[in-house]
Amino acid sequence: MNQEISFVQREVLKEKPAADSLGFGKYFTDYMFVMDYNRENGWNNPRITPYEPLTLEPSSMVFHYGQAIFEGMKAYRTADGTAQLFRPEKNMQRLNDTCDRMCIPQIDEDFVLHAIKQLIFTEKDWIPQGEGTSLYIRPFIIATEAYLGVRPAAEYKLLIILSPSGAYYGSQLNPVKIYVEEQYVRAVIGGVGHVKNAGNYAASLKAQEKADRLGYAQILWLDAKENKYVEEVGSMNIFFKIKGEVVTPKLTGSILPGVTRDSVIQLLKHWNITVREERISIEEVFDAHERGELEEVFGAGTAAVISPVGELTWKDKTIVINDNQIGHLSQDIYDEMTGIQLGRKEDPFNWTVKVAQVEV
Repeated sequence: MNQEISFVQREVLKEKPAADSLGFGKYFTDYMFVMDYNRENGWNNPRITPYEPLTLEPSSMVFHYGQAIFEGMKAYRTADGTAQLFRPEKNMQRLNDTCDRMCIPQIDEDFVLHAIKQLIFTEKDWIPQGEGTSLYIRPFIIATEAYLGVRPAAEYKLLIILSPSGAYYGSQLNPVKIYVEEQYVRAVIGGVGHVKNAGNYAASLKAQEKADRLGYAQILWLDAKENKYVEEVGSMNIFFKIKGEVVTPKLTGSILPGVTRDSVIQLLKHWNITVREERISIEEVFDAHERGELEEVFGAGTAAVISPVGELTWKDKTIVINDNQIGHLSQDIYDEMTGIQLGRKEDPFNWTVKVAQVEV
């Protein structure tokens, strides 16, 4: 795709928020990227425009049949003022996998990554400088055709918006309390659990509300068929360190293939630590704890990178992991991954992609 990206100047730029008040998803930069799709022209009219409301027909198919997909990634500011991305090509591949599952026309991965880089270059001053902060990148596609028949839409919009994000943790990684969910399920094999379809997240809210009421930070999802095998924790992938080896649920079609998940696996192999991708039941996890062999549990995802688990509650039993302290391996992975993302450590995997130079 060799289309020039047009640019529409904003008349007045926004005042940037203070780094200590960012939170997540509260503020949005001055500009966004937009591109349209129709059957006659394919993906067309790529443009960077002021961030502003969209105007859509009430009959736009996204409101009725849920063709809405997204990705999540980050831009980081290094100590020398370089803005860089972390494995963005993996996000582009997964976006196309999601397009395929949701009957949305494929994107040109190289062109959309080029658009992301150009948008970040435009908004490089929005990348926050504080410890643990980043510029969150949200590409998404919605069906915009005005039609109420049940079929794939013929018209779409691809948008990319940016949001400066605060540190996920404060000064340290505090382990969280997790509730093992048995009433609701996240996804089924053959469904859409392996892609970033917006409806996956809406379907998870009821269980998360229950966890919140019970005083837990997140849900640990079990498989939909037998209600016994571990799948994900919240919207993150999950890892267990048992007798010095690391186990994570294998990708069976109902689990999202996380970019951070893949990075953790590669990092562990690089360190010559045994890591296995296999089905693991919640009973096996609790039995390992009973034998004194469950050493660490942690989630892995874009937002937190690593989220240590301190407590697990299943049925009427609660177990405490590593005295409710972050484990050495969890800390090492977090330090190494964030070190690479921020340019503080060597990148032997060539994961980072430089985008722009920012004033230090």
